[in-house]
Amino acid sequence: QVQLVESGGGLVQAGDSLRLSCAASGVAFSTYAMGWFRQPQGKEREFVAYIASNGGSTWYGESVKGRFTISRDNAKNVVYLQMNSLKPEDTAVYFCAQARAYDVSWNYRSSSQYTAWGQGTQVTVSS
Repeated sequence: QVQLVESGGGLVQAGDSLRLSCAASGVAFSTYAMGWFRQPQGKEREFVAYIASNGGSTWYGESVKGRFTISRDNAKNVVYLQMNSLKPEDTAVYFCAQARAYDVSWNYRSSSQYTAWGQGTQVTVSS
């Protein structure tokens, strides 16, 4: 059974950086694309970033493009989200998710393409 565990969230000030990690177990990690989503309190979950299984393809939500970077270490079964120049509007619970295939770049924004989710980690950015 797949288990995804996020870490690295916290309370930071606007302009600071954070790196989120998502450790995967119970899955052939290197054969699946991965994504990060976030859900601000009282709002719907939204796409943040996507990476194909071999790291060769990455995509970002418009609001984080140029500030966030997704990466993965298939030897360690970990996917990362480096978040720079954080803004108060980045405040949310961040979730990592395993895609249903090695590459879902044709529809990476849709949560329906992801079959396993972590429990989430809170990121709070103060102004």
